[in-house]
Amino acid sequence: MPAPELVDAVVVGGGVNGLVAAATLADRGWDVVLLEAHEVGGAVRSQQRGDAVVDLFSAFYPLSAGSPVLQRLELEAHGLRWRRADAVVAQPMSPDDERGAVIEHDPQRTAAGLDAWYPGDGDRWLELVAEWRRLRGPMLDALLGPWPPVGAAARLARAMGVAGAPRMARLLALPATRMGEELFGGEAARQLIVGNSQHADIPPNAAGSGAFGWLLCMLAQDVGFPVPEGGAGELAQALARRARAAGARVEEHVPVESVEVSAGRATGVRTADGREIRARRGVLAALDVELLLGHLVGHSHLPRSAVDDLRRFERDLPTLKVNWVLPHAVPWRASAARRAGTVHVGRTVGPSVRWAADLDSGRTPDDPFLLTGQMATADPTRAPAGHEVLWAYTHLPRALVHADAATLERVAREHVHRVSDVIERYAPGALDGAYDHFVQTPHDLQDADASLVRGALNGGTAQLHQQLVLRPLPGTWGARLPIEGLYLAGASAHPGGGVHGSCGHNAAVAALHDAGLHGRLTAPVRRAARRRLFPDRQVGPPVR
Repeated sequence: MPAPELVDAVVVGGGVNGLVAAATLADRGWDVVLLEAHEVGGAVRSQQRGDAVVDLFSAFYPLSAGSPVLQRLELEAHGLRWRRADAVVAQPMSPDDERGAVIEHDPQRTAAGLDAWYPGDGDRWLELVAEWRRLRGPMLDALLGPWPPVGAAARLARAMGVAGAPRMARLLALPATRMGEELFGGEAARQLIVGNSQHADIPPNAAGSGAFGWLLCMLAQDVGFPVPEGGAGELAQALARRARAAGARVEEHVPVESVEVSAGRATGVRTADGREIRARRGVLAALDVELLLGHLVGHSHLPRSAVDDLRRFERDLPTLKVNWVLPHAVPWRASAARRAGTVHVGRTVGPSVRWAADLDSGRTPDDPFLLTGQMATADPTRAPAGHEVLWAYTHLPRALVHADAATLERVAREHVHRVSDVIERYAPGALDGAYDHFVQTPHDLQDADASLVRGALNGGTAQLHQQLVLRPLPGTWGARLPIEGLYLAGASAHPGGGVHGSCGHNAAVAALHDAGLHGRLTAPVRRAARRRLFPDRQVGPPVR
């Protein structure tokens, strides 16, 4: 048996969050090893399929391009190159619509297009953009940074002023449907808010969904919906190069079997091949919280109250993704959709509410809302000239998270034809001649990345009852968990899903703080707070 290795920190999981955590710690001089069970990237990977490059999970990256964390890492110096379609995001308003609502790169052009749908909406759009530009820096720091965001919140409050702060708070708490009605007179602009809100799993008529729609609309107008040239995997590779350049060791194809815990503290990890790696300062896990605590740690190291909280942890919606490689461009009837990289297809405002209600009530919608991507439109290197790499994803009912694997697989497979039917209604003949076509069911997604449990992409629901100090468990406040020295660096932690790297960065910041002088002095306070929040040490029942 080889002697245990000793490092300052072990990072488990080589997705974007894990790579950011490793780079952040290595920048501060820590001896860091990152262990990834497959190849780096997590849900940011691509695959060469014949003469086309297909993104297997996420594909467009407004949160990455706007992320203060990723901007500070200067990934362009490590090979990342962003590409953008001529138009950012489009939404045909009906199968017969020949125009489409659209966010252009130029705010004036976006405004002109919205005015053509409803006079006055263009001016309202430009007012939103002007406000965003004024608030952008402190707003992103407050939304994405460690909780509580004391400094960022103070800067944001100063930027908004006494009168503006409560009004902005109210705006961001609104449902997407209500936000659209208050901001705009026409359906096209309203649908841009609602459509973008559905990148999360909050129903468009539920509180907080408007914040997601507003944020993605403003990022779309600010940085666009860019893609990495050559495939999504190029973003992960640039991050891996950045982490290695800082001094981190990045090891691929090294599954971790367990997180070792002694006297209530994480002391290291054991790999599937028997290696023991001890961590002087901390273990950072860029994983799903149930995978981490329920399997790698084990319930014997958790208080019953934490296990009970973990049982109540709510997944986001299962996802079905369908992919095609086409010998032609997609012939959308709506002209704006032919220029956009991202196209929202299907339900408009009212029907979107019914679609979300179906998903929450356990009914598989007959007419799904689709998020679609035209990858060669955004990045011509993805396919031969004139060809298109098209994907569409949609959600499945929330109740299927708890269904048996066979039922989930059957429902997903049965839903594929509905996805194809929606595309054909809005772009007749679009799928003719497809020379590559494959489906990724929730089961397929989880097989490829264990943190995508049942095909849920965002590490847990983004609804209000599982945000801020309630994410991932009540009272954990983000990265810190009931076990000392163990930090959650994955999307189950605040601020949640999306390729922004903030979950990994926030975990690294917490570990750096706890290892510093102030952290050591305040450790007794943290331990006392942990004992009060999780007062028992009795082992709970297994997590279902």
